[in-house]
Parts: sequence; structure tokens; C-alpha cells
Amino acid sequence: MVLKPKSPEESKTEMTVRMFPSDANPAGNVFGGEILKQIDLIAGLVAQRHARTNTVTASIDRVNFLKPVYVGNALILNAQLTYVHRSSMEIEIRVEAEDLMSGTRMLTDTAYVTAVALGSDGKTVEVSPLLLQTEDDKKRFSEGEQRMIQRLKERKKNQ
Repeated sequence: MVLKPKSPEESKTEMTVRMFPSDANPAGNVFGGEILKQIDLIAGLVAQRHARTNTVTASIDRVNFLKPVYVGNALILNAQLTYVHRSSMEIEIRVEAEDLMSGTRMLTDTAYVTAVALGSDGKTVEVSPLLLQTEDDKKRFSEGEQRMIQRLKERKKNQ
């Protein structure tokens, strides 16, 4: 079966979540684990929108915690596909924190998540290729391919 290519725009997702005291340590800094949870959630949405089947997280890598997020901030996550290969998809996530009192936003985190599409039998299934329409799409795809090659090398080394 030939799958119709889809543009990264078709599955691009933005999600906003308010951070509460239960998400933070006593100093009011949001736990890195809470941010990772939100990164995993949005990556799953992007992957499933593209694949239109069940997906699982295969890896979360290149996570950079750039600035702290505080209780009361809105966490704004933007995610889009950067690379697709047979059954796997790389999703880039950029996280901003918004001070809801001032409206100030700052980039706090970046990450790359690899998701894999699964059929009803739990085995991997092929997903639609990416339709690369812009120079930015092509650049992101090429960079994603290089990251995939690096991840595969690291996986072999660790086995």
C-alpha cells in the first residue's frame, strides 16, 4: 500500500498547561519530570495525528533545560515532525514558560522525541512519508536524519 505524504503542518500541535504547586518543589520550581511528561504527551499527539494509529515513545533525547519554570506559569509546548523513516517519527518540541501576570514568555526547554507506529497486533507499521514543502522542512528533515543515524549508533554501542 502506498501512503500519501503529509506535511509537518498537518500534525503540528500546540498545548498550554498551567503549572500548579503539585508540579513543583518547595522552592516553586517545576519538576523536570513534569516537563518531560508534558513533552511526552505532546509528542504522542503529533505522532498519532501523523500515523493515525497507536504510537509509543521509543526515545526522548537532546532534552535541554534552559531556564526554570515556576508555579503559576503557563507551559506552552509547540511540537512538529522533523523526520519520518518507515515506522518511526522524530518530533521536535520547544517549551516556553509564560508569566501570566506580565505576559512575558521565554524559551525554557527543547527536546527531540522518537515515536514508533504500531498496528493492532503490536508490531510496527509504516507511516506516511513527510511532504517537505519549504526549505525549513528540508533542513529539519536532513538534521533529523543525522540525529537518527547517531541514535542508531548509540543504541548499537549500548547493546
